[in-house]
Amino acid sequence: MTLDAQPNGWQGLLHAPSEQSISRVPSNDNGKRGIVVFSGGSAANSLVDVFNDIREANHSTLSYVIPISDNGGSSSELIRVFGGPGIGDVRSRLVRLIPEDGEEATAIKHFFNYRLPKDYGPARTEWMDIIESTHSLWDGISSPKKELIRSILNAIQLEMLKRVRPTSRFDYSGASIGNLFITGARLFTGSFEAAIYLLSSICAVPSAVSVLPVLNSNFAHHIAAGLEDGTVITGQNNISHPSEPTAAVPIPGEPPLSPTRRTRKEAEENDKAEDANGPGTLPSLRKPALTVSKDDEEDLSARIERLWYINPYGQQITIPANPRVLDALSNASCIIYSIGSLFTSIIPSLILRGVGETVSSPAVKSKILILNGTIDRETGPSTNPYTALDFVAAIANACCESRDLPRPKPEDYWHYVTHVIYLDNITSPKVDKHGFNSIGVETMRLYGRKDGAGKGGRYDAKALRQALEAIIGRKDPKSDKTRRNTLVG
Repeated sequence: MTLDAQPNGWQGLLHAPSEQSISRVPSNDNGKRGIVVFSGGSAANSLVDVFNDIREANHSTLSYVIPISDNGGSSSELIRVFGGPGIGDVRSRLVRLIPEDGEEATAIKHFFNYRLPKDYGPARTEWMDIIESTHSLWDGISSPKKELIRSILNAIQLEMLKRVRPTSRFDYSGASIGNLFITGARLFTGSFEAAIYLLSSICAVPSAVSVLPVLNSNFAHHIAAGLEDGTVITGQNNISHPSEPTAAVPIPGEPPLSPTRRTRKEAEENDKAEDANGPGTLPSLRKPALTVSKDDEEDLSARIERLWYINPYGQQITIPANPRVLDALSNASCIIYSIGSLFTSIIPSLILRGVGETVSSPAVKSKILILNGTIDRETGPSTNPYTALDFVAAIANACCESRDLPRPKPEDYWHYVTHVIYLDNITSPKVDKHGFNSIGVETMRLYGRKDGAGKGGRYDAKALRQALEAIIGRKDPKSDKTRRNTLVG
């Protein structure tokens, strides 16, 4: 369904802002031209082309801020054996950014997205074929890039052999070649960001686009979530996917949870394995999670109250964000909170020291939340799902947590979110347009693309691009003034 642009131009697409909200928008951007996107996971990959179009139209830089707390899937095995951050989302975004401009680009994208078979034997056999350069994955990749990639993969193969123990071995099952490459490059160079730079160069990611891990670290960083009923869940995989809660870390300020499910026998069995985890590491952070399913997820027992970082022993820690992330935010005129898991893809980036302060800067003209098209496990339970205002509140609360400030009142949410873009469908979080307008937060409704169930559950790229242009402003003088759109104010 499409609707013509309203007679009053792009201004008519938005709700009329209150006098109070108008005064909050800076009159100029002080020369800042950067766009920063908080995202993570595969959901936001579908919007990469939209963000790139906005970047090009505004002649700006584009920075993706990616969390590194994922401890599920093949990342869990890399963390167990080699330590280091969760790199799956970083790899996924870098590979998605490969320009599709030739046979080699297609081959490289396929190579770094490829996963080995799910069974150990066939997976190990295929891995050796790749190492020995006999696998068909190498077809279409030029000799210089092939030998560079092979040298890094051989480096991690050597590290695997060095770490083989009677009680531990690397499990190749379902391993991502791109994840293995980044880990090998990190171990070879000693630098996570150097590994990202190397993969960016091989993938020919445009120089104006950056993929920034929210923490620049060679160590694993884990998160815990406290629910409103007092339950604490440790580890991102346990938060995102059905799992028995681990009552290992009390919510700060609350009495300790009891009894802990970590038995002495379980701890002793875990400590026998010679891997990258230190003795005493929480079992919930050590257990294998190679097979992850997002189907038929069980509801959490209550809403998530807050989220924090923990060390391997379950104690809360407070850490600063990657300085490059803070630099990108300081030079941004627009911040976008993309679609994805609210508490495991967005919030882990916002609660770090320094982030809330830079996000709240009045020099950032637009702070846009692209609301999810559906409710997931993290924003349930189904009997009490999150509304759009709850999403905005969670973002504002996390930014205040970063600043060591009390939780803000609704009338102060505009410091962290100025606009909400949402889909008009029955699966989306409920939006109170008048309530948002009363606190100075603009809303923009879009008709989405039909999903498999016949519902408008996905964003249409053209409509979303037009919505972002309406908010940010299109700097390209060649913009098409006769286009139609799918926006409703």
